[in-house]
Amino acid sequence: MKNKLILAILCLGLATVYAQETTHNSSNKESITIMAVGDIMMGTTFPNKSYMPKEGVDPFAKVNSTFSEADILFGNLEGTLTDTGKNAKHCKDPSKCYSFKSPTRLASYLNTAGFDVMSIANNHIGDFGQLGITNTKRTLDENGIAYAGVFSKPYTTFVKDGIKYGFIAFAPNKDCIKIHNIAKAKEMVSKLNAECDIVIVSFHGGAEGSKHTHVTRKTEMFYGENRGNIYKFAHAVIDAGADIVLGHGPHVSRAMEVYKNKFITYSMGNFCTYERFNLTGIKGYAPIFKIELDKGGNFLHGKIISAKQRDGVYPYLDETQAAFKEIKKLTLADFPENKLQFYEDGSFYLK
Repeated sequence: MKNKLILAILCLGLATVYAQETTHNSSNKESITIMAVGDIMMGTTFPNKSYMPKEGVDPFAKVNSTFSEADILFGNLEGTLTDTGKNAKHCKDPSKCYSFKSPTRLASYLNTAGFDVMSIANNHIGDFGQLGITNTKRTLDENGIAYAGVFSKPYTTFVKDGIKYGFIAFAPNKDCIKIHNIAKAKEMVSKLNAECDIVIVSFHGGAEGSKHTHVTRKTEMFYGENRGNIYKFAHAVIDAGADIVLGHGPHVSRAMEVYKNKFITYSMGNFCTYERFNLTGIKGYAPIFKIELDKGGNFLHGKIISAKQRDGVYPYLDETQAAFKEIKKLTLADFPENKLQFYEDGSFYLK
């Protein structure tokens, strides 16, 4: 009798563990808060250490309190996290060669800021060759940050607060999962959707700079490179099962929309890009997107928390709400059919 009782207790314990591991979407929260920012490059030792901040300076010190509101925090890692490796680009003048080599120690700031997941699909992940990619992946792993976007890691899944997330990232660049192959993108997103509660898609695409703030709904070319049709891509991956689409790449903010009750931001611009970036005018806007989803991944409401950065100055909150005003203006211009209603505090809802 005693042996049977012990066996029953063991079986019950195993069943409980199994249920905890296999049951998703078990959070008691009625909604999910996803916060997202654009490009992050916290400092680089290439071409020399003059492009590094002072030792001990936290890049996110002035925005960390805002990040604390997130269930999931996302950013695009614009460059590598590596202490070794040679520049993979051929440059006659290293001072004019934009390759980003952030020391691995800086990753601890991503951890303490609360980043849950990051894209490494962009035109700088290959700056220091395969060694740079490998070291970046290892460093993110060591800091408990999920990531995806290169051939050796096209997508990832992770569980937080009982919800299983799928994440996949695309770019037009040689080391990355291609934004141009929409059919393949739909296939990959569909597979993630079948096993996850919430699917997050990220893309690095579109032409760059202050002359390219608008969503053209066409294929965009920049310096002879096909940067993708980001409008067509975003709609296609939502059709395939994506719940939210987070865009970056143009180094400026762009419009946003809600398509089939799913949120899309077409570019979040720069966020924490130290020294080697042009941050004049709108390129210095550093919006923080706060998007509330229901447990089915449908958009409920959102808010843009405006921040700015300057040369040598990490992001700080902006009471003038310049980023919000710019994104509102672009959204109304590029998507006149939109059903978003904006409020003075930076929030927006479906009409």
